[in-house]
Amino acid sequence: MFGAAGSAMAAAGNVISLWPEGVPGKRDIGAEKIGGGYTSNVSEATLTMVAPAVDHPNGTAVIICPGGGYVRMATAREGDQYANWLGTLGVTAFVLKYRMQEYGHPAPLQDVLRAVRTLRARAAEFGIRPDRIGVMGSSAGGHLAASAGTLFDSPLGRTGAALDNVSARPDFLMLMYPVITMQDPAAHAGSRTALLGAKPSAESLALMSLEKQVTAATPPTLLIHTQADTSVPVENSILFYQALTKAKVPAEMYLFEHGGHGMGMREGLGTSSQWPRRAEEWLRDRGLLTQAK
Repeated sequence: MFGAAGSAMAAAGNVISLWPEGVPGKRDIGAEKIGGGYTSNVSEATLTMVAPAVDHPNGTAVIICPGGGYVRMATAREGDQYANWLGTLGVTAFVLKYRMQEYGHPAPLQDVLRAVRTLRARAAEFGIRPDRIGVMGSSAGGHLAASAGTLFDSPLGRTGAALDNVSARPDFLMLMYPVITMQDPAAHAGSRTALLGAKPSAESLALMSLEKQVTAATPPTLLIHTQADTSVPVENSILFYQALTKAKVPAEMYLFEHGGHGMGMREGLGTSSQWPRRAEEWLRDRGLLTQAK
């Protein structure tokens, strides 16, 4: 639907280094791998800014975390496509390239929280509002986005830099068929192993089972999932929604019948192909598509 244009826009966008002072715990993992719409073996986290495709941006920004099991990122399908779609709504998109299995926890968390802090600190430079910064993620990228919405105050996300003093709390979340829990029976084993290792501690499993980390401070959340998802069970979204509801956090959830895991913005999947319309309605209802004053 939006693939080719999205890739072109992302390629032409501005790349923002997230760790100009040096990547925390940097190690030699070899060259980054890019091809076939995927990115892997990342050691330098960045944001690629994709400007809105309208004359009057509304000031809302969305950090996009592509999925891929913390092994690789589906940058084209779950990054560029979403950025282009958001651009048609006047939203400024930022596709996050984050560290994955080669670093493991807490590197991805550090990257997404640094992304939020960077945009908030430099909001005027990017033409965005510091109180309209959301995080969107798919699959394992949804887990990362949900991590930002629940662990934004975690000491694991700080490195001692001055930027740590800037709030890392997103203003809203958009979660596409997200990995949420790290505990069986609903866990996605591949994401768990890539992020936490083959034998994670009970403490790590509990911390990164994000349904357990929801509080009243978790931002308003949109969840989209399908019954046909055989990779990440729909129970992941349900668990998070239940936790949000218990904490009285505004939340909306759409559970569709059709559309397997990683559906992105594919057409021909019945009502699930209409999720962008539902998402636009949600953004509009929350005032996130109105012109910034």
